[in-house]
Amino acid sequence: QVQLAESGGGLVQAGGSLRLSCAPSGRTFRSYAMAWFRQAPGKEREFVASLTWTNGGTDYADSVKGRFTISIDNVANTVFLQMNSLKPEDTAVYYCAAARGVTRLPSRYDYWGQGTQVTVSS
Repeated sequence: QVQLAESGGGLVQAGGSLRLSCAPSGRTFRSYAMAWFRQAPGKEREFVASLTWTNGGTDYADSVKGRFTISIDNVANTVFLQMNSLKPEDTAVYYCAAARGVTRLPSRYDYWGQGTQVTVSS
């Protein structure tokens, strides 16, 4: 059974930091692009960041560039999203996802985690 198990969400004050983790299992994702999306109440799911497992290439939404960092620990087989200088507008459910190609389109992602809540208070 394929799973993307996310963890690390929580409540933090504006300006604080959180690190999200995503541990894929059930198949190999080494040829996939891994990404983080988020969805706030009443809004569409939006792209946050992606990384290709093969060459480490990254892509970030403008709203998080310079504050968030996506990375992979190949030994632990885990994808991370380090979030610094958090703002109240970063509040959302954050999802880990995997796709066969690099894309910002949620519809192109084949596998999704269950989501983890991030709440940033002002």
